[in-house]
Amino acid sequence: MLISGGAGMSEPEQISYDDMRRQMMEIISLHALVASEVTGKHELDDIVMGAMANVPRHEFVPVEMRDTAYVDSPLPIGHGKTISQPFMCALMTDLLELEINDKVLEVGTGLGYGAAVLSQIADQVFSVEILSELAEEAQRRLRAQDFDVQTRIGDGSYGWPDEAPFDKIIVTAAPEVVPQVLLEQLKPGGRMVIPAGSEDSQTLKLVEKEFDDSVAVTEIMPVVFAGLVLSH
Repeated sequence: MLISGGAGMSEPEQISYDDMRRQMMEIISLHALVASEVTGKHELDDIVMGAMANVPRHEFVPVEMRDTAYVDSPLPIGHGKTISQPFMCALMTDLLELEINDKVLEVGTGLGYGAAVLSQIADQVFSVEILSELAEEAQRRLRAQDFDVQTRIGDGSYGWPDEAPFDKIIVTAAPEVVPQVLLEQLKPGGRMVIPAGSEDSQTLKLVEKEFDDSVAVTEIMPVVFAGLVLSH
């Protein structure tokens, strides 16, 4: 289903972003049901759905994309990058099983949408973006919307050593393998959600670190993400 805004609208008319967001939420629920055979989840957590409903997605896309901000599809945000499909953002957030006191690391800020969603659930959100243009714009947008997120420019495969360890880690671009440094920065008992694999064969993975530092990996579903940009 395509959710669209401005086509054919007269100038005085206003796009109802609230209505578009409600439609997006309905589609996320339907998509979760359809995908339940591979995800094992017939519905997503109410807290995650509430966070998705609260964040104005149109504020985190380029102005020319605002009319289609709530379509259940990735959208280009410049520099060859995209904002994730709403369902995928919701699913990955759900898999983290966030709690209010969690300290969360996001790798791949983009324009800040995912970080904004995370900040609606967890008190401490840290987000790393390697492209300075996106990182600076994300910081501006997050501040303008009063979302409490710490951001910095850097290679996300190195995590954020000064703030580690983290209860939860979410990665929004795909490395070929899960970076060892991120595993080391994940607390025992923590969870990481990450797409990984080659360009033509990626899988969304749930990585759980046990209290003896062993790691359990669950493959959730096939996905297609941009590759994780590295500085090395």
